[in-house]
Amino acid sequence: MNNSTGWQVDQAILSEDDRVVVIRFGHDWDPTCMVMDETLYSVAEKTKNFAVYYLVDITQVPDFNKMYELYDPCTVMFFFRNKHIMVDLGTGNNNKIVWSIEDKQEMIDLVETVYRGARKGRGLVVSPKDYSTKYKY
Repeated sequence: MNNSTGWQVDQAILSEDDRVVVIRFGHDWDPTCMVMDETLYSVAEKTKNFAVYYLVDITQVPDFNKMYELYDPCTVMFFFRNKHIMVDLGTGNNNKIVWSIEDKQEMIDLVETVYRGARKGRGLVVSPKDYSTKYKY
């Protein structure tokens, strides 16, 4: 689940043909990441048929910080067949999730929605939950 180099992260994104690659960029010690990591760990087993998860430390692996504009303490992004899948979360930022999701079912639904849309060739999917009131930029 932990990846230590940019090359390894790229390989993870490139090598997965059938599942969504969910990457959490951040730090293990960050409170937001801690909550998000716990949720990701808890859903990993249930979603293993259609998703694979990686945790990337943005200090150890700074390769993606500029490319994906990783300025937040914790960022989650989705990829499918080497393509970044955007999610309309109602926040105005479709590129990534920058808060923690505590609800396991909520996370499963989200990953499943990304998977279903990505398999149909969609580059943008609509989140099953609207986060517009909770997380505004």
